[in-house]
Amino acid sequence: MISSVSESDAPGAGQAEEAAIWLVEDNELYRDAVAALVDTAEGLRCTETFAECDPALRMLERGGLPDLMLMDIEMPGMDGITGVGKVKALAPSLPVVMLTVHQDNDKIFRAICNGASGYLLKSSPKAEIMTGLRAVLSGGAAMDGQIARRVLNMFTEMSPPVTDYGLSDREKEILEHLVEGKSKRQIAEAINLSPHTIDSHFRNIYAKLHVHNQSGAVAKALRERLV
Repeated sequence: MISSVSESDAPGAGQAEEAAIWLVEDNELYRDAVAALVDTAEGLRCTETFAECDPALRMLERGGLPDLMLMDIEMPGMDGITGVGKVKALAPSLPVVMLTVHQDNDKIFRAICNGASGYLLKSSPKAEIMTGLRAVLSGGAAMDGQIARRVLNMFTEMSPPVTDYGLSDREKEILEHLVEGKSKRQIAEAINLSPHTIDSHFRNIYAKLHVHNQSGAVAKALRERLV
């Protein structure tokens, strides 16, 4: 668990350029430590913290919208797995990253199926947590390495036979990079295409898979063994 903040990044000079992070965590000491860690990172700011899901949902209903939400699982009242589903119903484009101590397959599976864009462990090094947040803000996914392996194994065991969605070889290649958690810029660099061209491929992939965003594409790719 994070006990102190030592990341050297200084806060961004321009508030307008900072990504707003909301944190939902019932442990006050840990909540304060994570908020302070986020605030030390260049270009990030923890603008709201909540001890339960309901106040965060009410703020979303009133029109508040951060760039990313960090959410615990075990909390008083509504649990985080139910909470992420409620968040996605209110703000489908808002990425939610689970930050938890839980590693059991059921919680991982349900969180991802409910729309989580990442699943990080509280025991992860501070640098890995921040890297995960930046990956999601850049359009990728955030997942602890051991969790990622378990997710792949889980979906492989549970998945039905592969369906042919008519993806081209290039689209399959891009989808594979998405499953690996790479951002749009990282994919563009890896296959030597412009971000604009990658965006076009993203739209084609979403249309063919009948999903609306990267999280949906990744979940379907894992569930149906498309890559």
